[in-house]
Amino acid sequence: MKDIIMFCGKGGVGKTTCAAATALHYAAEGKETLIISTDFTPSLRDIFELESGEKLVRVVEGLYLAEIGAEEVKELWDKKFGAEVYEVFSAVVDIDYEEFVAFVTTILPGIRDEFMVDYLRELSESGEYEKIVWDTAPAGQTLGLLRMPSLVNQHLKPAPRIYSRLKASRRMKRSVLEVIKGWEELSNRDMEFLKKGVEFTLVTIAEALAVRQLDSIFHEFQSYGLNINHIIINQVIEKPDSAFLHSKARMQQGYISEIASRYGNEQRILPLFPYEIKGTERLKEVERVLFGDG
Repeated sequence: MKDIIMFCGKGGVGKTTCAAATALHYAAEGKETLIISTDFTPSLRDIFELESGEKLVRVVEGLYLAEIGAEEVKELWDKKFGAEVYEVFSAVVDIDYEEFVAFVTTILPGIRDEFMVDYLRELSESGEYEKIVWDTAPAGQTLGLLRMPSLVNQHLKPAPRIYSRLKASRRMKRSVLEVIKGWEELSNRDMEFLKKGVEFTLVTIAEALAVRQLDSIFHEFQSYGLNINHIIINQVIEKPDSAFLHSKARMQQGYISEIASRYGNEQRILPLFPYEIKGTERLKEVERVLFGDG
């Protein structure tokens, strides 16, 4: 098992619930665990029923929760490259520093996602946590995030020709070409981190649209040398007690069989619960099923 477990899937399939239950499991095992969301509309605090607005909040013994938003991404950019690149831009463009950082982190392709990946890599390398459970945005946005390291390299190819024409300030510690080279190296490190340091769990449901999306998700991951390690099939009806539920259960079993035949990944069935899964006690019920005790 790798130290970082990433949960991905289309919206509404229970990805965040599965991530939260997994984080509780590792904390209960005595591992210092962080559950972190890179979804800009996160729901982790709601799942755990937390009211604290702090950036890092303790959930239970050994489990901490954090959510990365737009402001955190600005800080990451600022820390690594902001001041140096601003020196160049401000020589030719009349813009103050705060406006410049906001522009870079919201407009330029890939900056936001690149620095979220880089933040997680640095967090993993720090050794501060034994396990990091990563709750991502819905599938389409997550695939964009995973593409970022390679896309950033493509965007940077014409950069030396552009920046070499700008006269850098004497106050700059590095030339802008050296800054760009550093960005390329960062991008390469982040892709290696995704390949070697992250375990991927895909959450889906046994319905036509969700199953049809699996091929594109698997293809996208594989195109970057990334493998999905586990599949969780959520909201499965196990004990139908009406004609409606019997019909729906038969439909689900057909899709479950299709998933089993098409994908050889380790799979876990998570039943449809008769109540909302919110709070640690309900999440422990999900944990017992996911880890073989339910």
